[in-house]
Amino acid sequence: MRNPTSRCRCPGHLATDPTRRGFLQQASAGFGWMALSGLLADRAFAGASRAATYDHAPRAKNVVFCFMDGGPSHVDTFDPKPMLKKHEGEKMGDRANARKSQAAPNRVWLGSPWNFSQRGQSGLWVSDLFPRIAEVADELCVVRSMLGELPLHGQQALLLHTGRILGQAPSLGAWVSYGLGSENQDLPGYMLLNNDWVPNGGLENFGSSYLPASHQATTLRPTGVPVDNIVPSDPLARQRQKLALLELQDREFAREAANSLPIEGAIANYETAFRMQRTVPEVADIGKEPKHIQKLYGVDSNDEHQRLYATQALRARRLIEAGVRFVEITCPSFDGNNSPWDQHGQLKKLHEKNARVTEQSVAALVVDLKQRGLLEDTIVVWAGEMGRTPHTPKVTATCGRDHHVDGYSIFLAGGGFKRGFAYGETDEFGNSVAADKVDIHDIHATILHQLGVDHEKLTFRYGGRDHRLTDVHGTVIESILA
Repeated sequence: MRNPTSRCRCPGHLATDPTRRGFLQQASAGFGWMALSGLLADRAFAGASRAATYDHAPRAKNVVFCFMDGGPSHVDTFDPKPMLKKHEGEKMGDRANARKSQAAPNRVWLGSPWNFSQRGQSGLWVSDLFPRIAEVADELCVVRSMLGELPLHGQQALLLHTGRILGQAPSLGAWVSYGLGSENQDLPGYMLLNNDWVPNGGLENFGSSYLPASHQATTLRPTGVPVDNIVPSDPLARQRQKLALLELQDREFAREAANSLPIEGAIANYETAFRMQRTVPEVADIGKEPKHIQKLYGVDSNDEHQRLYATQALRARRLIEAGVRFVEITCPSFDGNNSPWDQHGQLKKLHEKNARVTEQSVAALVVDLKQRGLLEDTIVVWAGEMGRTPHTPKVTATCGRDHHVDGYSIFLAGGGFKRGFAYGETDEFGNSVAADKVDIHDIHATILHQLGVDHEKLTFRYGGRDHRLTDVHGTVIESILA
C-alpha cells in the first residue's frame, strides 16, 4: 500500500510521438542553451524541481561528498590496531578469516607503516598519513564500523552512491536534489567535480535513474572550460526567437501527452542551462579567491594532481556558498587507475601520494566552511567504497592491502554531527566489525535526517511501487548526532 505521508512525484505514462521526439532531439542539439524565462518556467519548475519540504527541522542545508575512490585503508588512517604491528608476519589462521574480504588462513598480518596519535582536545586517533586532517580532528565524526556487501569496486561504489550494488537507482545526490529542490535556480541541485574519468560502477554513480533528469549530476572539469557549450553560440535575441518556436511545439505536444512531467523536466534543464551560461564561469573561477585561501587549499602545489584536487575543493566551497544542495568531488587518477586508493601493492608510496593529493584540501574545506559560518549548515562526508585488508600475502617493502568490506572507516563533519567523536569498533586486528555495525543505508538515512528529511517518506513511484533511497533498510544513527 502506498505510504499516505510519502512525498512522491509520479511521471505516469507518456504518450509517444516520434515526430515530437525527433523535434526535441534536434532542438537539444541545435538550440544550444536557451532562455525559458517567462515561458513555461513556472510549469517547468513545478514539475522537475520544487521548494524544500521538510519532515522536521533541518540541521543542515547542503552536502559536500569527498569520494575517496578505491578504498583508503582504515587501519592506516582512523582505526589504530597495535596488534597488527605486534603480530606482523604471522599467519592469520582460520579463526581470523573475515567473510567479506580477500582472506585466507595463510595470509599474514601487516602493521601500519604510519604512527597514530590522539589529536586535538578530543583525543581522536588519526595517523601521521593525514597531518592536515589531524589538525581538524575536533571537527570530525569518525564511523569505524562500516559494513559493506561485496569486496568489488563497482558494486561497492554503486552501493555507496545509490544504495544498490547493481545500481539502476538514483544516486544520493539526485535524491537530495529531488527532495529539497534548489536554493539557486541559476545552478543545478547536484554538481560533480570530476577529473575527466569515470570510476568503477560507471555514470550510474551520479545518475538520476527514474527521477526527473534535472536531478542527475552536472559535471565540472578541473581544467579548461568547466562545462561543454557553456559559452552561448547565439545572441539573446536569436535564442528568444528559437524559444518561441519551441513554445509552440511544446503546447502541441502537451495536448497529446498523458502526463507532461518528463517534458517539463527537460524544459527545466534548458532553463537551468541558460542561467548556467552566466553563473558557472563565475563560480568556477577560483582566481577571484584571495591568495591565502588558494594557498590554504593547495592550489599553489608543485604536484599537478594536488592542484587539480585543490581547485575542485575550492570550487566546492564556492558552489555551497552559491546554494548548490549536493556537491561531490572525486580524486584525480595519477597512475591510470580509476580507483586511485586501490593499493594492492606499494601501499606506503601510493597511499602517501593519495594523501598528499587530497588531505590538505579536505582539511582546508572544513576550515574554510567553518570560518565562513557554513560548516554548521553543511555536511562534509569523506568516504571510500570500502576499506583494505589488515593482512597481505607476504610482508615486503612493496606489499599492499586488498579489498575489505567487513569493517572500515568513514568520517562526517559539520551539519549537526558530533565533533571529535569516534563511533563503532572493529576487532583487535581491524578485521571485522566488533560493535555498533553501520551500513550505507544507515549513513544515507542519517544524512537525510540532518537535512530535515525522513528517509522513509521521501519516495518516488516507479514500476508500480514507491521507491526510496534506503529501500527497506536504514536506521538513523542517533548516537553520532550532536
